[in-house]
Amino acid sequence: QVQLVESGGGLVQAGGSLRLSCAVSGRTFSSYSMGWFRQTPGKEREFVARISWSPGNTQYADSVKGRFTISRDNAKNTVYLQMNSLKPEDTAVYYCAVYSTGTPRTATSYDYWGQGTQVTVSS
Repeated sequence: QVQLVESGGGLVQAGGSLRLSCAVSGRTFSSYSMGWFRQTPGKEREFVARISWSPGNTQYADSVKGRFTISRDNAKNTVYLQMNSLKPEDTAVYYCAVYSTGTPRTATSYDYWGQGTQVTVSS
């Protein structure tokens, strides 16, 4: 059974930084692309970033480009999201997910999800 466990969320002031981690078990981690999404109440899950099985291939939402960095450590079965220059509009529950097939920026293209971690950015 595939399990994803996110950690690293919390409360931070605008301009601050957080690093999210997502530990994956139950699957050959190094063979799969991974994504980060976020969601606020009443809204659809929003694409944030994706990294392919080859760590150099990354994609970002325009809203986070230049501020967030996705990376992975295949030896630790872990994917990270380094978030810098945080803004109040970054406040959301952040989820990591395993990519399956389809459009990488669409949540339905991912078949396993973590439970989410709350990120709150105060102004």
